[in-house]
Amino acid sequence: MNPESFQISLWDILIFVAFVVTVVSVGLYQSRSEKGSEDYFLAGRDLKWWLIGFSLIASNISTEQFVGMSGNAASHVGLAIASYEWMAAITLVIVAFAFLPYFLRTGIYTMPEFLEVRYSGTARTIMAVATILIYLLLLGAVTYSGALVISTLAGKAGMSVSLATGSLIIGVIAMAYVTAGGLKACAWADLIQGSALVLGGAVILWFAFQKLGMATEAASVVNVETGAVTIQALAPDAGAVERFWDLNRPRMNMFLPATDTILPWTALMIGLWIPNFYYWGLNQYITQRTLGSASLAEGQKGIVFAALMKLLIPFVIVVPGIIAFNLYSNDMRLEARGDTASSMAVYLDANPSTEFVDTAESPSNVELAAWPSGRYLLAIFPDGGAMGAIETRSPYVLPITREDFDGKRAGEFTVFVTEDQSWAAVNPGLAEEIDAFNSGVREAARTAGSLTTSEKMIAFKYDTALAQLLGNVLPQGVGIVGFVLAALLGAVVSSLAAMLNAASTIFSMDVFKKFIRPKASQATTVRVGRFAVVAFGIVAVFLAPQLGNPAISNSIFTIIQEGQGFISPGILAVFAFGLLVRRGPAVCGTAGLLTNIVAYGLLKVAVPDLQFLNRMAVCFALCLIVMAGITLVKPRAEPIVFEQNTAIELETSGIAKIGGVLVIATAILFYFLFSPLGLAG
Repeated sequence: MNPESFQISLWDILIFVAFVVTVVSVGLYQSRSEKGSEDYFLAGRDLKWWLIGFSLIASNISTEQFVGMSGNAASHVGLAIASYEWMAAITLVIVAFAFLPYFLRTGIYTMPEFLEVRYSGTARTIMAVATILIYLLLLGAVTYSGALVISTLAGKAGMSVSLATGSLIIGVIAMAYVTAGGLKACAWADLIQGSALVLGGAVILWFAFQKLGMATEAASVVNVETGAVTIQALAPDAGAVERFWDLNRPRMNMFLPATDTILPWTALMIGLWIPNFYYWGLNQYITQRTLGSASLAEGQKGIVFAALMKLLIPFVIVVPGIIAFNLYSNDMRLEARGDTASSMAVYLDANPSTEFVDTAESPSNVELAAWPSGRYLLAIFPDGGAMGAIETRSPYVLPITREDFDGKRAGEFTVFVTEDQSWAAVNPGLAEEIDAFNSGVREAARTAGSLTTSEKMIAFKYDTALAQLLGNVLPQGVGIVGFVLAALLGAVVSSLAAMLNAASTIFSMDVFKKFIRPKASQATTVRVGRFAVVAFGIVAVFLAPQLGNPAISNSIFTIIQEGQGFISPGILAVFAFGLLVRRGPAVCGTAGLLTNIVAYGLLKVAVPDLQFLNRMAVCFALCLIVMAGITLVKPRAEPIVFEQNTAIELETSGIAKIGGVLVIATAILFYFLFSPLGLAG
């Protein structure tokens, strides 16, 4: 596809603007009666089930999922990444009946506040500070994923929009939105955006299948263990669904090998449950919606409604990501050229005798077009303007500026990591040379008593899967592109608004009001919350472009999930232990949280090959052992009692119970259908 073939029409612009204006206007109108801190932070504790359900989905599903999850789906992981959604559906049901009654009974504003009710003020403070720090990473990640879509689509339309510019646009809109309206504005805006997200995803899925049905050839990951990829001709008489199954049957298995680095089947047993329970039950920016419930029954019905929608999400996010790789794998390789060029320049500096990499000063387009496959060329240009003239579609031609090339120097002991396993499958000759080179470097480092540094080799920029679909499969000139873009931007704003509101709530209630101004008025507390929104938003805008650095990770979704591991196992362990073991003493809260932070960091350094979900499982178990040991030595004299500190109705919903059972049964059925046994049938 030529860049000039993707255009934004007047209809797209009009629909985009109308959607954004409607969302913001409805949100601000509904929050016009906001007066005190309970109104601003918890929507006056008056949210109904349908608002809660859509708000949970809209706050959760952002470009973080559309970009990150569809990107993982485009890789060898395929449908297995849907475990984050289908397990979430089960988790939500459990949260509705096992966690929510206690949280609403105590009348808390924040999740850290509950730790003071159960344990101590110290545990509350540790969780509050750690959560704010992790939220800064999440804010940057969500902003980055949205900016990446803007930047990639702008490139397809022949324009240049940097990640920094895209981040600034998204950040400013989100800051203004949440600062003015609070949680009630978020919830009402989410009602529109949540609906648009599901509809927008369905639109992308429909046209992706249409495109697959018209294709003559497509890429297929033929081996999920090695990442081997093949381009195969498609039967002209086969329908789109039949083609999809022929191409992707290996990637429709929910259970990946135990050796997989992204989502091994072993992680499904324990590890994946930890971030799920933390995220949906103990994560402020999600639970804030349920803490604002008008009653326990409304909260439970809203959560089960969200769980039902979680069952559908993989079909509108994961499946399109898989199709994106089928149709546009070469485009993803081209998008990875910038990252590969940086790594390859270091490789060449460390290993100048290589036979797989060469350099050329300002080569012509004719020379570039004739460059053979399987051999890399670092095309060095004086500046970025000259690089823009390259027309070659070869992923083996790596444009790089003279300044960047000269600035890439290998350390004394530099190894090269093929994080993306398909890179080694696509480039077997070079992979073998790099393995041999790495062995020599590691041996030299051991002899010298030094550590090695690493550079990553990337075959495909999987996180561009969504942008490839938007730029290639949607009909142009009729407003559909504008609607989908508006829904995606709304998703970014919605998630950022939720996180900003949650971070500002924790800062205002758990830091400012507890330590700085305990007697601050409600007006002052709300004002501080609004100031915190702006401050956190600025940090997100500056952090977001840094997350595009391939040295950090090739998947924004992995960055988010692994980063939360520093707090999620400990928080889940402390909450679960506190609810189940009523004689656990106050010190257990502090001990459990600190144990996880230290253990997770040590394991990450000492056992880097331990997959992060398995690392979470180890830390979770360790936290429970520490707290159990403390309780055996010095238990509380009397079991703790959670006193009621709220006026809302606390009767459990019978309808929600029935719906919860159906949700869990459906999720289990999906796991069977997409298991080796189900696929074989």
